[in-house]
Amino acid sequence: MCKTLSIDFDEALKNPDRLSVSKIQQFFSENFKNKATQSGEADVILECLGFKWELHQPQLFQSETLAKLYLAALMQRTQSPTRELDHSPGKIKERPSVKKIIISLKVNDPAVSRVAFALALKNLYMNEVEVKVDDMLGVLASAHILQFSHLFQRCVIMMMNGLTPSTIKNFYLAGCKYKEEQLTTACEKWLEMNLVPLMGTQIHLRQIPQDLLHKVLRSPSLFTFSEFHLLKTLLLWVYLQLNTKLQVIPIHETMLAFFKSFPKKCCFLDRDIGQSWTPLFLCLRLHGITSGRDLEELRHINFFPESWLVRVTANHYHALESGGDMVHLKDLTTQAVRFGLLFTQESTTCSKIISIYGFFFEIRGNKHGTTSYSFSMQRIRHTDLECPSMVCEHSAISLRAERLMKYEIRAQTLVDGRWQEFRTNQITQKFGLLRPCCKSHALKIQTVGTPIYVSFAFIFPVS
Repeated sequence: MCKTLSIDFDEALKNPDRLSVSKIQQFFSENFKNKATQSGEADVILECLGFKWELHQPQLFQSETLAKLYLAALMQRTQSPTRELDHSPGKIKERPSVKKIIISLKVNDPAVSRVAFALALKNLYMNEVEVKVDDMLGVLASAHILQFSHLFQRCVIMMMNGLTPSTIKNFYLAGCKYKEEQLTTACEKWLEMNLVPLMGTQIHLRQIPQDLLHKVLRSPSLFTFSEFHLLKTLLLWVYLQLNTKLQVIPIHETMLAFFKSFPKKCCFLDRDIGQSWTPLFLCLRLHGITSGRDLEELRHINFFPESWLVRVTANHYHALESGGDMVHLKDLTTQAVRFGLLFTQESTTCSKIISIYGFFFEIRGNKHGTTSYSFSMQRIRHTDLECPSMVCEHSAISLRAERLMKYEIRAQTLVDGRWQEFRTNQITQKFGLLRPCCKSHALKIQTVGTPIYVSFAFIFPVS
């Protein structure tokens, strides 16, 4: 083997840590992988986790850790056949009465169980060994200790494809622990789409680490049905941090009553208990909450500093006074008011009526054929609403014939483990009440992905 690979065997034995194991790994991968080993007796015994694991040399060399321990054992055999040698991270010892080389590996990582380690070793002999979700972290940790790169990367890909409300926390923390940027990025992207529509309805929301939540809240790609939906999700996260024994999602009124129960002399975010979470709430776009009923709710729970609420109310007052102009908003990417539609596989059409500063719009999605979709919005009269009293009860009504709007429509969906993103340009357009100027540009896409997360972001520039 050494001649085939042009390796100086004596030099390799003197400096096993300096040996490029990749050459040997490639040689054995091409010549021995998946060949039957039953005909040959195991030639290496690995002592680890209180077990003795029988291994074969060709398979062993897929692991850099085991390969270096094995080469160190060969060096010990040539130098001192009867002496025991300590070798970090394991202990290597050769017993003259036994032909097999015995190597020892000490594992300190609590994530590595015997079952997970056995699965990792099984992958030395077989391709695509099934790994259950419960064993994924242990197998990943085992692959890291063994320096078994093929298995490690396979675990990372399986984690990226297996993100759910119950796995997002542990998979994200594993990505941080092993500095696997593609895994942490996948977790962030998944949560950007699912924080409000999925995590916001499940007890697993409690487990989301604060640093991950902060990154997602700052992302311009974050999906939400509305700014108020995002606020309610974040309030629920705080509530679950403070009520750790709760095992079911509370009704909204229960959560509000909890925050109202604090003394009125100081708002929640100004208290010691709430100050550490202030950076999260600074990411919210409270100016996008315009419903009188929703704003009244914010004031009653005594959660935000009075200065925040005064600023939001003053901005709303000036916008209403100037016919909807959002003078305080300049950047569409970081300040736009956001609304969203979740287009599922069963959907053929999906729409929602939104109201802001007396202007009414319908945001809409349509399915054309099997994989074609279009998304757009249209200004409508309040008298055209099916139930105008429900929409207008807490809303002003603007009589302006035209409304200047700067907007962007974005659609995102997951296809074969990769996120597809479609968007319009940032478009500035005057919306009237008659066709064709009452309709926005349409975002037309072709995709096989479902669900589709559709975001409508806009501001009303000074006109």
